[in-house]
Amino acid sequence: MREANQDVETATRPDGFSVVQLDDTPFVAEGLRAFFEYRDLGIKGATAGRVGAQVIRARPGGQPAPEWHAHDVEFQMIYVTRGWFRFEYEGHGEVTLLPGACVHQPPGIRHRELGHSDDAELIEITLPADFATRTAEAP
Repeated sequence: MREANQDVETATRPDGFSVVQLDDTPFVAEGLRAFFEYRDLGIKGATAGRVGAQVIRARPGGQPAPEWHAHDVEFQMIYVTRGWFRFEYEGHGEVTLLPGACVHQPPGIRHRELGHSDDAELIEITLPADFATRTAEAP
């Protein structure tokens, strides 16, 4: 059994097996958006960067500036665990996501976040773990 707060990288075995407990990785305010906090789930280390998985939660009081953008990914999925999010997607319009909602965001789809609740939280899985985000023209 591992001790709590052990570094995620040391918890990942060479064969890719990884277990990350709740106390193993804290939420950090460093990430793509300043109004979110991010918690690494250890998948990036376990897959040598091929896949990323993280929990993303709102920082209370923070809201997005709805800017159109796209991600250079092969795969991106989000699953809402708490609160709500409102997005606008190219060709699909506005979508409100409630707990239990799952979205596959196809590679390069233009989208923007319009808002979220202060208690909003989601799980994001991407392929690869690190990817570029670029601003995009409105559709």
